[in-house]
Amino acid sequence: MSARIAPLELLKLSDLLTDDERDIQSSVRAMVAEHVSPHVAEWFEAGTLPARELALEFGKLGVLGMHLEGYGCAGLNATSYGVAAMEIEAADSGIRSMVSVQGSLAMFAIHAYGSEEQKQEWLPRMAAGEAIGCFGLTEPDHGSDPGNMRTRAKRDGDDWVLDGAKMWITNGSVADVAIVWASTDDGVRGFVVPTDAPGFSAPLIKHKLSMRASVTSELVLDGVRLPGSAVLPGVKGLRGPLSCLTEARFGIVWGVIGSARDCLETAIDYAVNRVQFGKPIAGFQLTQEKLANMALELDKAFLLAHHLGRAKEAGTATPQMVSVAKLNNVREAIKIARECRTILGANGISLEYPVLRHANNLESVLTYEGTSEVHTLVVGQALTGIDAFR
Repeated sequence: MSARIAPLELLKLSDLLTDDERDIQSSVRAMVAEHVSPHVAEWFEAGTLPARELALEFGKLGVLGMHLEGYGCAGLNATSYGVAAMEIEAADSGIRSMVSVQGSLAMFAIHAYGSEEQKQEWLPRMAAGEAIGCFGLTEPDHGSDPGNMRTRAKRDGDDWVLDGAKMWITNGSVADVAIVWASTDDGVRGFVVPTDAPGFSAPLIKHKLSMRASVTSELVLDGVRLPGSAVLPGVKGLRGPLSCLTEARFGIVWGVIGSARDCLETAIDYAVNRVQFGKPIAGFQLTQEKLANMALELDKAFLLAHHLGRAKEAGTATPQMVSVAKLNNVREAIKIARECRTILGANGISLEYPVLRHANNLESVLTYEGTSEVHTLVVGQALTGIDAFR
């Protein structure tokens, strides 16, 4: 046997990262190896997550809102955030979702569109993991079409009164603050909602078969009264929430590389050590074809994510580029997870191995923050100039 090469080193892809980016990758990998990986299968099986404890650990590491400037945030570049997301999701997509919702949805919304008072009140505590945020856009009847949301905010004197419901909200039941988007007489507006406000509740969603190591909730707003200062003053219309989703999708583009990489590395180790018909199954041509094809797609996904990261840093990234990357990388990651499960055979369905856990999680990643169908239509519109959404 000759020396083995790690899947992402076939093209020496680590050479594309700076020394600082590699140091961040190593630090996040070490933190995840200590605080997440030894426990995540147990959390997944039990359908629980010690979200507050993990938030504090990620806060100590400086991961929460790490790509934002000021207010206790690290102010690092996009690719640094990307490699951090990759290492976190190599443990579990649910953990990466917790971090992504905190930094790229809730914190980003406040950072980009909030008042100085809102920023000072929430961002330092959220960066430290002392306060957890969630992001309320999706509704029970309106996921891909948020423009028809039913959650409503009405003026009552100087106050706002919110009524409605949001669904599939990561971090909802443990959040201290919710960024809630609602229809108003002046268009869609965002609101900074403390979760201890009267009339606000966040029931936990149970019986999930995916993202089990994640807090997923419904948000119920029943006459929630907020002061006029609760509105995000910096944006009106769907541009606000959609720009936040574009920010968060960038983390998905990188994160799924981590889950796919973990599946492929697991499958390679298994195939090298699993003996059938007198030799390791890694020595059979059909197995090597599977491994080679998966490695090619994994490396291409990294190149796509890296290109998007550098474009984001240069200020040239577009929403269409994010859609291309999200569509491709999630689609290929779930294919890799499913193919790796075949290499592990019956062991592939066991929580002793991460492969089917990753595959189950990726079923959620495939449809949240823009389904594959929606991103396909975004790409189609870019190519043809014709809107096929309606």
